Amino acid sequence: MKNPLRKTISEREIELPDIEIGKFLKIAVEDKSIISLGPGEPDYTPPNHILNAAKKSISKKMTHYSPVAGRKELREAIAKKLKKENKVSVNPDQVIVTCGSNEAVLLSMIACIDPGEQVLIPDPGFLSYIPTVELLNGQAISVKTTLQNNFQVTTEEIKKHLKNPKKVRAIIINTPNNPTGTVYSKKCLEEIADIAVEHDLMIVSDEAYEKLIYKGKHISMASLKGMEDYTLTLQSFSKSYGMAGFRVGYAAGPQKIIDAMKKLHILSTISASTTSQVAATAALKGSQSFMKKILKDYVKRKTFVCKRLTEMGHFKHNGPEGAFYIFPKYDFKMKSKDLAYWFIKNAKVAVMPGAEFGRYGEGFIRISYATDFNLIKKALNRLEKSVKKIK
Repeated sequence: MKNPLRKTISEREIELPDIEIGKFLKIAVEDKSIISLGPGEPDYTPPNHILNAAKKSISKKMTHYSPVAGRKELREAIAKKLKKENKVSVNPDQVIVTCGSNEAVLLSMIACIDPGEQVLIPDPGFLSYIPTVELLNGQAISVKTTLQNNFQVTTEEIKKHLKNPKKVRAIIINTPNNPTGTVYSKKCLEEIADIAVEHDLMIVSDEAYEKLIYKGKHISMASLKGMEDYTLTLQSFSKSYGMAGFRVGYAAGPQKIIDAMKKLHILSTISASTTSQVAATAALKGSQSFMKKILKDYVKRKTFVCKRLTEMGHFKHNGPEGAFYIFPKYDFKMKSKDLAYWFIKNAKVAVMPGAEFGRYGEGFIRISYATDFNLIKKALNRLEKSVKKIK
């Protein structure tokens, strides 16, 4: 007898790669003896003025949908922020508020690429970019970056994938970068910009870690001369304000793209949470002074982790310039997934395998220092003992 459901899972879903990160985080949460250096979110809570704004919205019974594009006062605050901090000029109608910047990635890809079209993605890179493009039957093209070049994107590598430029639709960039901690230089951004203009490519610039920079400064692609019409800027409240659980981010850019994303937003989540948007407005309008302490804490942790890894003798790294990750290359003869499981079993420490972040991430691991400093010290001591046992 035939199964009346025939198949219940689409080929599209089946062909998506298994993402190991969820398995590692599940193990770390369920086994309290494990110290997790895997989190992709800050370990601090938002300042009180943000939390109080959220509480106030609930007490005022603000429990209804917000406009599809986002609440007017938030979009106005975002436009002012972009102008002041990022040197990017948009009006509030050129902003859409999303459920985190990850939704903005998805909506932008749905809006802008058709099946078979190509998107260039620096590799290693954030783990959702490639599957998102492939989910839409697009072609995700890995653009190799290397430790030797501090994971900066080069024109040489991009041009390797422009032999049929009419098929290439967009480039996704992420600075500061997850997982490498790299901050793209102005020269790097200008070279990418020149290629985008020459070949009429859209740039999706994911700047979720924009405020977490220790060396150099953040430059928004859209701030470069002539790039506002070619760039969709994505930013988030998750990393800068410790608001990951609020799930609120935004995209800003050319009106045609934002309008297309608004149409799609109705079919996805309709709108970001009203309470979250009220809190996000308070985040932008309130004091930003707390970031100084956050950065000071992260610099302390970063410096310690870099020093301890160097002392172990099996890891090479450049030291992150931004975000809260270090992405060292190791010299053990094992796959990154196997090494990560080794550390869980033998050191009771969770790190992320580099292969999760692209084909060129193999041979690396990602360590997050968005964790209490005392736990980081314990974890690095455990790792040191564990690596001595690897044959």
